[in-house]
Amino acid sequence: MSEKLQKLLAARGLTSRRDAETWILAGRVTVNGAVAGLGDRADPLTDRIEVDGKPLPSREEERYFLFYKPRGVVTSLRDEKGRPDLRRFTRDLGLRLFPVGRLDMESEGLLLLTNDGAYANRCAHPSRAVIKAYRVWVKPWSEGALDRLRQVIPLDDGEVQADYVRLLGTTGDTAELLIGIHQGKNRQIRRMCGFSALKVTRLCRVAEGALTIGNLGPGEIKELTKGEAEQVFLELDPESLYRLGGNHG
Repeated sequence: MSEKLQKLLAARGLTSRRDAETWILAGRVTVNGAVAGLGDRADPLTDRIEVDGKPLPSREEERYFLFYKPRGVVTSLRDEKGRPDLRRFTRDLGLRLFPVGRLDMESEGLLLLTNDGAYANRCAHPSRAVIKAYRVWVKPWSEGALDRLRQVIPLDDGEVQADYVRLLGTTGDTAELLIGIHQGKNRQIRRMCGFSALKVTRLCRVAEGALTIGNLGPGEIKELTKGEAEQVFLELDPESLYRLGGNHG
C-alpha cells in the first residue's frame, strides 16, 4: 500500500515527518531512481526508496524508555515557543521517540518514551484504566482536606475521583500526599486540589501501574525491556505503594 514518503521515513525511525519534508525538498529522497517531490507516495514493498543513496531501512526495533521529566520541560519533541523540550534528552539515542501521555510543564517525574505506537495506544485506552501515582505537595493544609480530596469532585469537564489519597506527612501548613488516579484529565490533580482549596507547590509522578520511577533523578533516562514496559498494565502491590512515599523528596 502506498503512503506519503514523509510518513514512511518517520515510521522507519529516520527522522520526524517535518524534517522528512525538508529532506524531500532538498532532493535527498529517490523512488525507483527518480528524485522524489513533496507529496509523492510510494509502496515500500514494491518501490525502491532511497535516502542519500541508501535503501530505506526495515521497520525499526521497538524500544521503550523510562524518563524522569524535570520541571520546566514541556512534553513535546519540538516546542514552537522555544521552551525546553524533550529533544535535549533524547537526541543522542538516535531514535525517533514519542512520549506516552503527558506531564504539564511544571510537573515532574515518570514519563514513558517509545517508538511503539500500538503500545502507546494501549496505555491510553480507557479500558486499561492504568493507575498513575503522584507525590503531591500542597498548602495550606487543614483538617477535612483529606476527606474532600477523596470525594467525587465536579470539574468543568466531568466528575473525577481519586483511586486513593494517602497523607504522607505535614510540615507547618504544607502536606505531602500520595494520590492515584486513572482518568487522566488535563491537569486533573491540580484542579482537584484547587477545588479542595489547596495549592499544589510540587507534583511528581512516581508510578504508572506497577512501573515505578525507581532511583532515576531529573533528566535521567533508562531503557526498558518489553517485559518491564508491560508492567504499566499491572497493579502496584501495597508494599511498593507505601515505599513510593520514601523517594524523591
